[in-house]
Amino acid sequence: MEVDDVPLDDKAKRMRDLLSSFYSLDPSMSSPDTSSSSKYATLDAINTTSFDPDQYMHLLVHKSNLEGLLQKHVEMAAEIKNLDTDLQMLVYENYNKFISATDTIKQMKSNIVSMEANMEQLLEKIMSVQCRSDGVNTSLFEKREHIEKLHRTRNLLRKVQFIYDLPARLGKCIKSEAYADAVKFYTGAMPIFKAYGDSSFQDCKRASEEAVTIIIKNLQGKLFSDSESIQARAEAAVLLKQLDFPVDSLKVKLLEKLEQSVAGLQLKIEDIGNASVDSNDTSTDTVPATAHETSVCEFAEAIRAYRVIFPDSEMQLTKLAQDLVNRHFETTEQYIKTQVWSANLLGVLRIIWRDVLLMDDVLHEAALSDYSLEPARVAVKLYVSNKFSHLLSSISDALTKAHTRQKDKGEEYSLQVALEGGKKAVLQGSMDVLLDFRQLLDDNLGLLVKLKDLIIDWVQEGFQDFFRALDGHFLLLSGKNSSATQDQGLTEGIQDDKVLAGLVLVLAQVSIFIEQNAIPRITEEIATSFSGGGARGYEYGPAFVPGEICRIFHSAGEKFLHIYINMRTQRISVLLKKRFTTPNWVKHKEPREVHMFVDLFLQELEVIRSEVKQILPEGIRRHRRADSNGSTASSRSNPLREEKLSRSNTQRARSQLLETHLAKLFKQKVEIFTKVEFTQESVVTTLVKLCLKSLQEFVRLQTFNRSGFQQIQLDIQFLRTPLKEMAEDEAAVDFLLDEVIVAAAERCLDPIPLEPAILDKLIQAKLAKTKEQNPNSP
Repeated sequence: MEVDDVPLDDKAKRMRDLLSSFYSLDPSMSSPDTSSSSKYATLDAINTTSFDPDQYMHLLVHKSNLEGLLQKHVEMAAEIKNLDTDLQMLVYENYNKFISATDTIKQMKSNIVSMEANMEQLLEKIMSVQCRSDGVNTSLFEKREHIEKLHRTRNLLRKVQFIYDLPARLGKCIKSEAYADAVKFYTGAMPIFKAYGDSSFQDCKRASEEAVTIIIKNLQGKLFSDSESIQARAEAAVLLKQLDFPVDSLKVKLLEKLEQSVAGLQLKIEDIGNASVDSNDTSTDTVPATAHETSVCEFAEAIRAYRVIFPDSEMQLTKLAQDLVNRHFETTEQYIKTQVWSANLLGVLRIIWRDVLLMDDVLHEAALSDYSLEPARVAVKLYVSNKFSHLLSSISDALTKAHTRQKDKGEEYSLQVALEGGKKAVLQGSMDVLLDFRQLLDDNLGLLVKLKDLIIDWVQEGFQDFFRALDGHFLLLSGKNSSATQDQGLTEGIQDDKVLAGLVLVLAQVSIFIEQNAIPRITEEIATSFSGGGARGYEYGPAFVPGEICRIFHSAGEKFLHIYINMRTQRISVLLKKRFTTPNWVKHKEPREVHMFVDLFLQELEVIRSEVKQILPEGIRRHRRADSNGSTASSRSNPLREEKLSRSNTQRARSQLLETHLAKLFKQKVEIFTKVEFTQESVVTTLVKLCLKSLQEFVRLQTFNRSGFQQIQLDIQFLRTPLKEMAEDEAAVDFLLDEVIVAAAERCLDPIPLEPAILDKLIQAKLAKTKEQNPNSP
């Protein structure tokens, strides 16, 4: 019974697997044995290479019902149809390729047929050539071996002859100082001497060693000779090393020689001068090498030889090369402190850059091209700064020394020269500086290409700082910055206040010129040729701010104009003070003529008119009497003053003239002090007003008798006509002159004016006398 149970179990397991595959149950429910799986194929085997159609059909019939078989038939028919369609599409798409391949195969067949005959002919010819070559080789074989044997013998004899001739050759080389050839000959013979020097060539070896001893001695002397060049000493060291001479002991001495050579290679002023002359010649390949360039080449070769002799000397040699670069730039900075141009600087930088490239070729570990950027940056920045300093000096010279160059000519000419020279120095000087800087940017020198952005920033910053310094310099020239003692020559040549006052007026006009003409032109040029930069960082803002400079010089122009007016007013005030403080007005005598102070006063005003006429432009229109419509009236134009003048009948009868003037004041109010403009009329009018106001104040400080009052009346009446011709505001001049007479009347003990006829007679006499003294005057 137990034996029958086993096959029953196997049969049940097989039936369960068949049912499971038929009804597509979960694969996990069935676990077929690996040994039995090979007995039953699957339906997926149709796509394998081991496909068996009979077994497939048998399995399909057993696993599928009739409906499944029909479904399988439909699916397989559809797949076959799709495959046929794909095959047709493949043929259609590659039809041209199939045709081309067919034609190519046909052509190859025809070519191969004709080629076979040619190959047979070629083979016959090659076989014929081979036979003839074998015949020639056979006939010449014995002679060739003999020739080769003779050639080897000849070479051996040459070597032997060279060994026997070596002592004589070395002797000739010693006499001609051809030590390189001698070392070459001896080192070439060394293998033979080592092999046969103790037997066959003993005498030759001994004689050669004696000659080499002399050569070593001569090379040592050449190595330590100061008269020899660096390259010659380096070659001597290399030759000694090739002769196996212990040269390590010479390392320190050779390094000291190189350090001494660095001091001799430092640029000289004459080298810089020659460089600046040749800097305009771009064909450097045809220019013969200078003495400096030759020396640097020798120094570079010496460094190359030193590295060969002492491979571990890179650090010391790098330090030497950097020291040479630093010495070059020290000389350059000293040269820049003089007044040089970009052509000179470019010439010097080309020399330095050429030396740097030569040193880089033999000592590339030193990276001198990168190391030289920092000293080059310092030198170029110093150059830019010095150019602006020289520009400032040239402007100062143009303003302060114009009159000294024209000693024999008048003041008017000197002021004109100062003004035109100042304008030209500012504008043309700035343009020249920009053009000079532009040459630095346009040059393709390696050092300057890397510094281009920095140069643009330096130029823009330089102009900003330059104009600020120029504003301070103008203040110093005007005498308002006396604490600055560092520029002792700034006011040199200005000997008196008259010239200084004219200079202040020139400064005012130059400041306006800078604001209106120079700054826009410079800004345009900077925008055209010096745009970019940005190395200073955008967080600091733009380097050049023309709006700020315009505001500075607009304010400076107004300031200098007021300084000029104050200086001239103070000078005239001194004259007025002497006039009114010197005499005793209580005991003054009757007036017989116009006082001489009037002439001095008018002369000062004429000087002012002359200065203003040559510096400032004319105004557009004159300020007539009817145009005066201000609100400022005299404090004395009121009924109290009139009441005071009419205290007595006698005084009222004698002051008809004053009453007439006072009546005018009631009719019209006058604006005395207005804004000063940059015109001739405005400046002269302001000065006249200030002087008359000072005159009024001096009058109010004195006490007059009748004669003194009449003298004041005469002088004022004489001044009325010329002052109104000078000033454009006639109403203000009339008002101030009347104020002076009123003030004198108030301070007079007996204010009885001169009769009009007498007043007119004295004035006409003064005019006639003046015309007689100055017949050319109008």
